[in-house]
Amino acid sequence: MSTTALSDNRYTRGIARFVSELRYEAIPQEVLGRIKLLMLDSLGCAIYGADLEWSRILQKTLTGLDTTQACAVWGTRHKLSAPHAALVNGTQVQGFELDDVHRQGVLHVGAVVLPALISIAEMRGMSMPGRPQPSPGEAVAQRQAGTPMTGREFLAAAVAGYEIGPRVGICMGPEHIAQGWHSGATLGVFSAAAGAARGLGLDVDRTVHALGIAGTQSAGLMAAQYGAMVKRMHAGRSSQSGLYGALFAEQGFTGIVNVLESEYGGFCSTFSRSQDRFQLEALTAGLGQDWQTMGVALKFYSCVGSNHSTLDAIRAMQAERPFGAEDVEDILVHGSQVTMDHVGWKYEPQGLTSAQLNLPYCVATWLLDGDCFVDQFTEDKVADPDRMRIAEKVRVAHDPGITAKGSKFRHMVRVEVTLRDGTHMERTVEAGRGNEKNFASESDIVEKFEKLATHVLPRGQVEEIRDCVLGLDELEDCGVLPRLLAARD
Repeated sequence: MSTTALSDNRYTRGIARFVSELRYEAIPQEVLGRIKLLMLDSLGCAIYGADLEWSRILQKTLTGLDTTQACAVWGTRHKLSAPHAALVNGTQVQGFELDDVHRQGVLHVGAVVLPALISIAEMRGMSMPGRPQPSPGEAVAQRQAGTPMTGREFLAAAVAGYEIGPRVGICMGPEHIAQGWHSGATLGVFSAAAGAARGLGLDVDRTVHALGIAGTQSAGLMAAQYGAMVKRMHAGRSSQSGLYGALFAEQGFTGIVNVLESEYGGFCSTFSRSQDRFQLEALTAGLGQDWQTMGVALKFYSCVGSNHSTLDAIRAMQAERPFGAEDVEDILVHGSQVTMDHVGWKYEPQGLTSAQLNLPYCVATWLLDGDCFVDQFTEDKVADPDRMRIAEKVRVAHDPGITAKGSKFRHMVRVEVTLRDGTHMERTVEAGRGNEKNFASESDIVEKFEKLATHVLPRGQVEEIRDCVLGLDELEDCGVLPRLLAARD
């Protein structure tokens, strides 16, 4: 083992310095405007997710084990300790394939950053059990104990989290998920730890340790996509791990200081099974200038992001020449290797998770219903004979040319549709609507948020949440936000 592997942490430390020193005033206005819309979208997903079966199981189990009642479970009357609240809330954000995605970094960012950060905002302003009285030499977080987190501080912390996880994903490349790791979970710990560390006001050294504690907890297997409820939990577990990292580091607990660089047992070398199939330079290149927050896309279909470009291609072709499910003879989707492996498998009814992640099933759903949103994914439709019959008409093939374009183009598809009357159509789509290059309008995002959140909370409360998030810059105490997210008596 080389000495460098034990001592060089220039990238981990570079990230930690950015996180610790980031100030609201240094963040461009377009980034601040974007992240408020991204957060609003994630919170709508979480509130809708509160009433899903897997969320209710976690809520019931953890409230039976944990009587701390410090932090709200969004959309419910439940309260849990901060780590358990982060686990459940992250699960709810990612609970129905509705939340954001950083395509190049292969990460659902809001689901890992916000549960940990909002828990910290909720704890700020109250006495935290076991936290020592601050002294002049203590970390900023301890000096701030008992004081509320302002909206501007919250936004700076959120941006810190949104910037870091995607960079780790870009460093690892799409091969990371292709090898079977659920990248949203494995990468997410770094986003969660970064946001939480900035929320606590940790200095550079403690932020290094927060990242090192979080990184060693990275986990998540893509086999969960074939039907297991546990896939929904990966983001919540990742957020919880990042929160642990920041809270433990604040108290002096140490982590792997070169968690990203270490040649033996480091995150990059271990998860890539190599010494060279990753790009450490991508971790800090342009940090503070090239804002990865602007690379986060939103979803307007209730399915995995890899399916959206195909659905948009079919939607566009239908606008030119209307056709339905029974008019189709064959659909051939040409995509990247990751798309083929991730969503192009033969559909078998194994539950809602597999339905939402399978491309042929989602195409069949669109052709039959003219939509692919929350109402289209119910247990009684998982084995629907019509959906399964139409799904058989959809084939997914690897296009080496698309793969060669790299991770920025991993959702790109070329879709060929052949109709029964002999009509042949073709459409290429680089990324689904709401993508980072053609971001959704504020009105579309607000409409989606309200549509989802009013499934669970009254409209008046939903509007209060909306106004709070969009006006965060002026908020004096972000503890207001989790109180708004909780169901009222």
